[in-house]
Amino acid sequence: MLKKTLKSEIENYLSDEANYKGNCDNILFPENEGEVKNIFISANQNKTNITISGARTGLTGGSVPQGGIVISTEKFNKIIEINAEEKFAIVEPGIFLSDLQKDLKGKSLFYAPNPTETNCTIGGTIATNASGGRTFKYGATRNFIESIDVILPSGDSYKVNRGDQFFNDYNGTVNLASDKTNNLEIPQYKMPETKHTAGFYSKPNMDLIDLFIGSEGTLGFITKIKLKLNALPQNILSMLVYFETENDSFSFVDEVRTKSKNINTLIDLRELEFVDNFSLDLIRDDFPSITTNAKSAIYIEQEYLNEIEDDLLNEILTCLENNNGDSENIWFAQSGKETENIKSFRHTIPTKINEIIAQNNVTKVGTDTAVPHSKFREFYYFTKDLITNFNIKYVVFGHIGDSHVHFNMLPKDEAELNICKELYRKICRKSVKLGGTISAEHGIGKLKTQYLNEMFSKDEILQMAKLKKTFDPNLILNIGNIIEEKYLRLV
Repeated sequence: MLKKTLKSEIENYLSDEANYKGNCDNILFPENEGEVKNIFISANQNKTNITISGARTGLTGGSVPQGGIVISTEKFNKIIEINAEEKFAIVEPGIFLSDLQKDLKGKSLFYAPNPTETNCTIGGTIATNASGGRTFKYGATRNFIESIDVILPSGDSYKVNRGDQFFNDYNGTVNLASDKTNNLEIPQYKMPETKHTAGFYSKPNMDLIDLFIGSEGTLGFITKIKLKLNALPQNILSMLVYFETENDSFSFVDEVRTKSKNINTLIDLRELEFVDNFSLDLIRDDFPSITTNAKSAIYIEQEYLNEIEDDLLNEILTCLENNNGDSENIWFAQSGKETENIKSFRHTIPTKINEIIAQNNVTKVGTDTAVPHSKFREFYYFTKDLITNFNIKYVVFGHIGDSHVHFNMLPKDEAELNICKELYRKICRKSVKLGGTISAEHGIGKLKTQYLNEMFSKDEILQMAKLKKTFDPNLILNIGNIIEEKYLRLV
């Protein structure tokens, strides 16, 4: 098994896309389950902390070590099987999403979850229950995980198939060690109805597999995954439409969102994304076709059949005209180079943001909140006014179809970073007050544990800690993710 210890060799494993930084003693690169088991057994004996690392494209520090050793998933990078007839794939956690999608496309298949960063690993997307633009139609990663093979912190193997084992209300059993059956009690709290990935997933009578999805690597090392696939759509329409006011763009979203959920219309969007004027300004040099009077833009995607193309376009254009959209300067893309260009538009914004953060040498502060649709405008303008009042630069983009947009604050130095952290707390508090979540897709990691108590009571966090300790009594695995250590010491 490969092991790296030199500073020059491990430096790239000590930060993520949020520019959160850490340290470790060494990095191990296991290639099979047996090697992972041996690492876990040794770590238990020596009380050594382990951090699991994928592609480190996360934004919460979840894959960044704070001491101990790192297990990289990059040698677990195989596509084991693609079954086109039954529409499933079996893969290892280190496979890149982009590589998987490329292989699937050749077989007229696709995997629906699509985080903005396609160079993430499948294991990482399961750890955070990642979502993305297509979540508007298809839902998050959870909906597409059929089974997992996992090495538990004890070093024991466990296979979980969807539909095989359910909790009885909030209670269940699982063999966490080969010679012992453990009673599990999942936290008893009510999750919001919005997109949500803050803390352990918990619903009465839920499927056991859902406990692992979104658990941020705290309950085990996933070695194999069975994914549910979809047939590749016949056609995809992509459009970027501009508005002179944010309110008009929000009204357009309200109309097309409603129509997308109505079976009596042709509109059935799979993506519905928002871009504010500061985001447009950030990339104007790269995309000079952006209109000068645009104060916001909405990106949409829809799968469609050839026979409905004209009628579908007319329905969308009617919605655009109803809400004062710029119908003269629409960016259409239906195939080939134009589709790649419009996708590049969407991906350039977070890339530019990350460059600014790295240049300023500060940690990224980007919201991941989602609220009920009826509360979106109240939340949006509250957040915008709050940040503006402190003269902090920011850009906004994201998944407005799910009332889930990212306010990315761009502090220029440590002093502004401290202000941003306090603003972040107030933003989280407002989201929860409106019935939303503090994290809709990125998870909590290590960066956002301090905000978890804005959403959950101390007792509820202690219930999470108790569950974690049931799986990991020696507290060796991904310590610091989700739950602050002070709570782990209290159970």
